[in-house]
Amino acid sequence: MSYLTQKTLKKNVSFSGIALHSGLDVNVCIKSAEPNCGIVFKRVDLRNNNLIYPNFNNVTNTSLNTTIENEFGARVSTIEHLMGALFGLGIDNALIEIDNEEVPILDGSAKLFIEKTLNAGLVVSEAPIKIIKIKKEVTYSEGERFISIKPSALSLDIDFELKYKNAIIGNQRNKVNVYEDDLTNIYNSRTFCLFEDVEKIKKMGLAKGGSLENAIVVKENEILNPEGLRNNKEFVNHKILDCIGDLYTSGYRMVASITCSQGGHYLTNKLLRKIFENSENFSILEIKEKNLPHSLINKKLLRSIA
Repeated sequence: MSYLTQKTLKKNVSFSGIALHSGLDVNVCIKSAEPNCGIVFKRVDLRNNNLIYPNFNNVTNTSLNTTIENEFGARVSTIEHLMGALFGLGIDNALIEIDNEEVPILDGSAKLFIEKTLNAGLVVSEAPIKIIKIKKEVTYSEGERFISIKPSALSLDIDFELKYKNAIIGNQRNKVNVYEDDLTNIYNSRTFCLFEDVEKIKKMGLAKGGSLENAIVVKENEILNPEGLRNNKEFVNHKILDCIGDLYTSGYRMVASITCSQGGHYLTNKLLRKIFENSENFSILEIKEKNLPHSLINKKLLRSIA
């Protein structure tokens, strides 16, 4: 089996649950797709004009989630955890049928997306994968917040820093090689918020489906979730998960080195727009097996499907 050719699902994978921000009950079915189709969302509750492509140019909202929308106003929000799971599993092509406007939050991480998709298995085609190779350094910043991307030989490295005044969260930093490191703690890390921000978020019409079952809530010096944290860098690790998912709105996996301080969906989307506005910043390469020593899929997950 070649891991440098395009992959899709062997059989359908279904998820059901509550949406974090809308509070709606949502059903999702991920289906196989032909080579070179990419990832496509389909709003099955809409009769017409219901295909939405998770491309950075189609991102219309980055406030507490990533929302994509087509030219007819059909949208899907909170796509980042599912997109991160598809990236990590090396799934190039999939049709994601969804019966409402937001992906279910499940446990607040990508853990269940990863597990159920692995259980379904993958199908490998003969079509070679394509990657984005960054050729020049590009930075987007606002005040002290910034995200920067620069060329890398063969890896995707993400160095992410988080800064909070809250004593529990504080300053956290982690660096991962997406294709080589054990990313279990990244994919298992849950979304989080401060207790004092809950009411403000709800007044914005968001977090209607939020609970301690799908988000970490921090109140002063206490974590309100009875089970505590899953790992000692869960806050910054979740931000890295979001970053991976948002990077996949570029359309392909990527070879680059990324450094980010106090970033999120907004900064990552701004960076992608800046990269692709100039063709000298990147190239899209078709990868043949003999050209690359590793899989461009995370090694631990690769062993799981071998």
